[in-house]
Amino acid sequence: MANPKRKSSNSRTGKRRANWKLRQPTFNECPNCGQQKIPHRVCGNCGYYNGREVVETDGF
Repeated sequence: MANPKRKSSNSRTGKRRANWKLRQPTFNECPNCGQQKIPHRVCGNCGYYNGREVVETDGF
């Protein structure tokens, strides 16, 4: 099995991990009820996605 010849430096490790950032999720307005929702997901408030009801909700 292959093994590294030398220890990888801290700066090299840091460069590799530079894109491990956490991002806040983006939100869009639901066209049906106006609540904030994550894009490409069913609205948790009204249960609509892409103009039609996908999940039955109580309406609260």
